[in-house]
Amino acid sequence: MLPYWILFLIPAAGVLSQRRMTPASRPAMWWLVGALFALAIGLRHQVGGDWGAYIGYLERAALMTLPEVLLHGDPGYYLLNWLVAKLGGNIYWVNLGCGAVVMTGLVAFLRRQPLPWLGLLVAVPYLIVVVAMGYSRQAVALGFALLGLVALGDNRMRAFVIWVLIGAAFHKSAVLLLPVAGLAASHSRVLSLFWAGAASLIGGYLFLFDSVDALWANYVEADYHSQGGLIRVLMNAVPAGLYLAFHKRLPLGDAERRLWWWMSVFAIACIPLVMMSSTATDRVALYLIPLQIFVFTRLHQVTQDRLLRAYIVLGIVGYYALVQTVWLFFASHAHAWLPYQLAGLATA
Repeated sequence: MLPYWILFLIPAAGVLSQRRMTPASRPAMWWLVGALFALAIGLRHQVGGDWGAYIGYLERAALMTLPEVLLHGDPGYYLLNWLVAKLGGNIYWVNLGCGAVVMTGLVAFLRRQPLPWLGLLVAVPYLIVVVAMGYSRQAVALGFALLGLVALGDNRMRAFVIWVLIGAAFHKSAVLLLPVAGLAASHSRVLSLFWAGAASLIGGYLFLFDSVDALWANYVEADYHSQGGLIRVLMNAVPAGLYLAFHKRLPLGDAERRLWWWMSVFAIACIPLVMMSSTATDRVALYLIPLQIFVFTRLHQVTQDRLLRAYIVLGIVGYYALVQTVWLFFASHAHAWLPYQLAGLATA
C-alpha cells in the first residue's frame, strides 16, 4: 500500500511547496515525473484485476500473423503485443508502452492547467492507480484522448479526431468522444458538426458498429454489475455540477468553455444511465475523468480571496486523500491491487 501513497505524496509535495520552478526547468521536471509514474505503471507485477487476461492477449498475439493482428478487434493493442512478442519481450514491455502513452497524454494535459501539481494529485487515486494499473487498453485510449483534448483546446479539431481514432484502436469505446468536437466548436459550427459527425460514423463503422450486439449483450442485457460504478460516476458529477454553477467566473475562451460545459452535461447524464447498466456507463465515464482535473485545478479561481483560495486547494487535497484511503481499504476489488509488487522484486 505504501507505494500508492508515495505516488500520491509526490504531487502533494508539489502542491504544498513554496518553491517555484523556472520556466526552463519545467519541461524536464514534468517529463521526469511522467517517466517515474510510467515506470510504476509498467513494472507492476500481478497488480490489477485483469492481470491474467492481459497475459492472454500477449500469448495470443504471439501466434498471429501481422494481417491477423491488424484485422483483429482493438488492433492497436494487439499490434503492441505482437511487436513485443516478436522482440522477445514480456508483459512488462507491454505495460511500459501503455504507461508511457498514458503519462504522455496526462503530462501534456496537466501542463495546460493552472495548478498542474494539483491536477496530478487528482489523477493519482483513480486515473493512475485504478485505470492505468488495471484497465490497460482503455487507459491507453484515455491517454490518446487527453492528447486530443489538448488539441481541441487549441481549436485543432482534426488533430482531436486523429488522436481519438488512434485511441479507439486500443479500445473501441473511445469513438464515443468524437461528437464532442462538433459540440465544442466555436467557428463554423455547421462545418464542424458535419466533420465531427462524419468522423463519428467512420470511427463507429471501423471500431464499434460490428461489436454493438456483443457489447449490448455483455454489458446491458446481461446486467453485468460494475462494483462502485455509481460512486465513480458521482466523482465526475461533483466537478460537473461545480463547473455548471461557476464556469462564468473562470477565465476561459469560448471554445474551451463550451467543451467543458458539454463534458459536464455528459457527466451529469451518466447518473441515471448508470442505473440501467453500471458497467457500460462506468467504462464510458472513464473518458470524463479529465473533467475532474480541469475543474479542480481551476476551482480556486472563482474567488479573489487568497485565504479562501488556499482553503479550496487544501480541501481538494484532503478530498482526494480520502478517495484513495476509501478505495484502498474498502473497495471490493482493491485486493487485486494489493500489495503493489515491482517486477524483479515480487515475492510471488
